[in-house]
Amino acid sequence: MTNAHVSHWVDQHALSPSDVDCAVTVMLKILDGKCKMNRVEKLVMTGLYDAVKNRPGLLLGADDHLLVSKARDDASEAMRNLIYEKRVLAETTISRPIMKAFKAMIRQQGLFEGIAEEADSE
Repeated sequence: MTNAHVSHWVDQHALSPSDVDCAVTVMLKILDGKCKMNRVEKLVMTGLYDAVKNRPGLLLGADDHLLVSKARDDASEAMRNLIYEKRVLAETTISRPIMKAFKAMIRQQGLFEGIAEEADSE
């Protein structure tokens, strides 16, 4: 249900290049192990990243997507450190208010709607 929900949500919402940058940044945080979301929220955000990874970002691009792809197949400490550095750089490049607005928007517009029930049933 999560992937279908995320795909449907993305189809129904016009995400900006800045939103794509934010989704990439959250994915980097998930990959470096610093994300504080629960397991189901991480699955939703991974699905969001997968749904927008072919869309243009404002500040982040093909090199970042290539790194994410490599990191998904390489859980080594060296890769985690590289992802951490890239994530910190992304977080300093994207302003805090923009990230906060993105996170508020995806919550307010229902990206996580219904996933609490899904998490409870697992």
